[in-house]
Amino acid sequence: MEAVAVLKNCPLSPRKMRIVVDTIRGQKIDKALVVLQHSQRRYYAIYVEKLLKSAISNWKQKNDNADESNVRVSTVFVDGAVVAKRMRTAPQGRAYRIRKRFSHITIKVDSINQEQLTTEA
Repeated sequence: MEAVAVLKNCPLSPRKMRIVVDTIRGQKIDKALVVLQHSQRRYYAIYVEKLLKSAISNWKQKNDNADESNVRVSTVFVDGAVVAKRMRTAPQGRAYRIRKRFSHITIKVDSINQEQLTTEA
């Protein structure tokens, strides 16, 4: 049974967050956590790691603490959220616009069927 965790208005840009999220898509949860802990983009990976742990906890509650060895990250996606607009001073009395982008992250975890286990092995 599938479990979902959603993080709204994460103060990091969706473009850079997608790079981190793409590394864990489709992997088993134990491997995904290790990948996130050793990610080059650690500041971004902290948010995804926390959200993945929340999704795993939600899965455990739905499945009555079943065995989590066959659980994988089935779906992960990052959407754009609000854009905070700021002004920066520029030469000759002008102003440049700075856009601080936010993102929404959604993670779905699900158990692997026996058919999928045989094809992966």
